[in-house]
Amino acid sequence: MDNQELAQRKNKAFSRGQGSGFDVFIDRAENEQYWDSEGRRYIDLGAGIAVLNTGHRHPKVLAAVKEQLEHVTHTCLTVTPYACAVELAEKLNVLAPGKTEKKTALFSSGSEAIENAIKIARHYTKRSGVIAFDGGFHGRTSMAMALTGKVNPYKKGFGPFPAEVYHVPYPNEYLGISEEQALEAIQMRFKVDIEPERVAAIIIEPVQGEGGFYRAPVSFLKAIRALCDEHGIVMIIDEIQTGFARTGKTFACEYADVEPDLMTIAKGLGGGFPISGVIGKAEIMDSPQPGGLGGTYGGSPIACAAALAVLDIIEDEKLRDKALAIGEQLTARLRTLQDTYPALIGNVRNLGAMIAFELVKEGDAQQPNPELTKAIVAKSAEKGLILLSCGIRGNVIRLLPALTANPAILEEAMDILTKVMAELA
Repeated sequence: MDNQELAQRKNKAFSRGQGSGFDVFIDRAENEQYWDSEGRRYIDLGAGIAVLNTGHRHPKVLAAVKEQLEHVTHTCLTVTPYACAVELAEKLNVLAPGKTEKKTALFSSGSEAIENAIKIARHYTKRSGVIAFDGGFHGRTSMAMALTGKVNPYKKGFGPFPAEVYHVPYPNEYLGISEEQALEAIQMRFKVDIEPERVAAIIIEPVQGEGGFYRAPVSFLKAIRALCDEHGIVMIIDEIQTGFARTGKTFACEYADVEPDLMTIAKGLGGGFPISGVIGKAEIMDSPQPGGLGGTYGGSPIACAAALAVLDIIEDEKLRDKALAIGEQLTARLRTLQDTYPALIGNVRNLGAMIAFELVKEGDAQQPNPELTKAIVAKSAEKGLILLSCGIRGNVIRLLPALTANPAILEEAMDILTKVMAELA
């Protein structure tokens, strides 16, 4: 069946709101590549939006899932639990940054992890307010949308949102937003919106995902940690997109040597199977009463088995080191493109294998070029390369290859991008 016919069927069967970036219907996948229903090959630099750090259908993940299928597929973790979930939580507690004793709660999606992190923080502090950042993305459920600092398409038309969520600027050197300005904005919220004694949590991505792959400076994360300590506020670090070796560390906040009170995880943990969680300081995690946290499919035994395999793969195949190598390889090619098209590529940035380039007009950071961004993504797909765009201004292209990707295939991907730029510049 061809892609066009499937697209017509999808448009008739699916809600318009659950649209697709490409009318490409995938039939099979291996590591960093997939093939559509017509047999056409694509190099995947999206990795399911940073889910497939271990690549499509990693043999060890498949083997773990097949073995689990022979035992149990579902009972509900909050009814009759199972050993693989216990083992996973134990390993996550050890991996989490900091020396404080940790505990974990498991869920299904990133949005669920976010919603539950806020619940835990509010229950522990007996406070209601939450501070989040412009450009942040935390999900599409109600509280997650309220926290998200990007209106279109995530929040447009879906309000009103939960109350007592306040946004402040995220530090961004390229766009002229300093750490001092961001910290001053928090202090201003304390003066004009909500006293710090009523703030339950500050939530931050160490590298903004949908916001444009901007990285919070180490000194800024340390300042937020100190601010939270000063006022008894729970510091939540959202590692949903940055976690599990993507940035060259298990978690991106390790670069700042900052211990969060709570940390949300998902995406790369499951190797393609839906699982998420909150890891946090034991005292805070134990605040909610039994039954206060949960979900029918949270911590599915199938997903737990996959996640345990992913953690082994990260260690056995040295994926942290591979993330750093991929970052160097692809940013080198992007900087060559930037030298060739300085008026169009305003900035190239990465933290490990979270890689992005920002498209502008006349080399001016204040003149975003979303039209060229869309054209590059579309033309690349025509040539067999899948790219994802992001950013509040719609002018950033992000590269999220599998950390298991073959360097030669990544070179091929960059050759395609180079040809696309030459055609569209």
